[in-house]
This record gives sequence, structure tokens and C-alpha cells, in this order.
Amino acid sequence: MKKHSLSIILITKNEADRVESCLSSVAEIADEIIVLDSGSTDDTVAICQKYTNNITVTDWPGFGKQKQRALDKATCDWVLSIDADEALDDEMKQAIVDLLSQESIEATSYRLPWGVTLYGTTLKYGRSARAVLRLFLREGSRYTLDEVHETVIPAEGSTGKLAGLLLHYTHRDYGHGLDKAAQYAWLGSQKYARKGKKSKGLALALLRGLWTFFHIYFIRRGFLDGSVGFIVAMTYAQVNFNKYVGLWLIEQKRS
Repeated sequence: MKKHSLSIILITKNEADRVESCLSSVAEIADEIIVLDSGSTDDTVAICQKYTNNITVTDWPGFGKQKQRALDKATCDWVLSIDADEALDDEMKQAIVDLLSQESIEATSYRLPWGVTLYGTTLKYGRSARAVLRLFLREGSRYTLDEVHETVIPAEGSTGKLAGLLLHYTHRDYGHGLDKAAQYAWLGSQKYARKGKKSKGLALALLRGLWTFFHIYFIRRGFLDGSVGFIVAMTYAQVNFNKYVGLWLIEQKRS
């Protein structure tokens, strides 16, 4: 039996085709599920209502601010932040239950191994082969307020790692992947501009893109994920190149 309560926080917009898989994977272990929707025009909200009444339809201030809003609504001891395109596998669900059934928990946050699945392949190498910090003690934790690639800053203490996988179905198809990559690159450009980061020119933008590909495909052995590993490495390289090109163009406009 769990001795510590768990809040699930989720932000959504037009996720009707996959949000049910997400919510059904956490429903059994959650003490509360909190959804912030930023104006879905499909059945996302109706599907979420099958799992929780704690749904707020609001504006879109950016990823970091939206996740902080969701965290502010949480009331349980621990928080699991999950995205609509993710789901816990059975091993991960059991690992969380086992953790929350302990009398005392030593760490204040936990990383969950990411099972990024693209085009029918669950990636085991490259940048996708990492564990993301998603489970954390509510008290004392907060999000960075970045437009994209926000991170949670947990309460002071150690960080552990759980068994199992946080499955991540990041792209619906290749077209969706292209749209998402373009959006993240431009948001990254704006984030860097706001923080005063400099592009240092287009030549360096190209070098950054080439280095990203080399790092993911060779150093982090993305080539072992086959053709999908190549596509992923190229996508990350393009995103990094586009991000710094966008930053350079912002600088040109300001000068």
C-alpha cells in the first residue's frame, strides 16, 4: 500500500489521438490527475474528463510557465510530470508504486529511463538513450520558466533512477516530426535571445549542426539504432542549426 500520495500533472493541446494511452497508464497509481489544456479543438478535454475533473482550459504562456501552473495546482506528496505522447510501461508503474510504498524515501527526485519510439523503433542509443527527471517531491520543487526545454528544479537532495521505461511516442509521422522540430528550433532561438546568448555567426551555426550529428550518431552510438538512428541524428542537427540561424536573424533585426 502506498504511504506517499502522487499527483500527475499534464499539459495538453489537440492530443485526442494519444492522450488516453497516457492517462490510462497512470490512472491506477494516481491520487489526483491535473490537466491544463491550452484550447484544444478536438476531443482532448472530453477524453481527459474520463480520468479527472481537475481540468483547466487556459492560454498558452510557454512550456515552462504552463508546467509551473500545473505544479501549483498539485496537492500530493510527490508529482509525476508526464506528456500526452508518453506512457508508463508496467515495470515503471510498479517501480513507482514500490517507491511510494516505502516508509521514508531518501531521494527528493527520480529520473525515468526514456523509451523514445519512432517509426516503430524504440531507440536504445543516441540522445534518446537517457533518463529524464519527471518524478519529484512537490514541496520545494519548481520549473524553469523557459519557452521550451524547460526543466524541473527539485527540492534539495539526491536524485535516483527507477526501473522500467517512460515510453515516448514523440512523432505521429514524419510530417509531424518536421513541424515539431521547426517549432522547437524557433522557440529555442527566442529563448536564447531573451537570455542574451550570441549566435556568433552563420558559420558557427553550421559547425554546431555538424557537431550535433557527430555527437549523436557516432559518440553516442546512434548508428546502432539503424536507419531511424540516422534520421534522428540528422533531425537534431537540423534543429540546432536552425536554432542558431534564428538567433542570428533576431540579432540582425535588432541591429
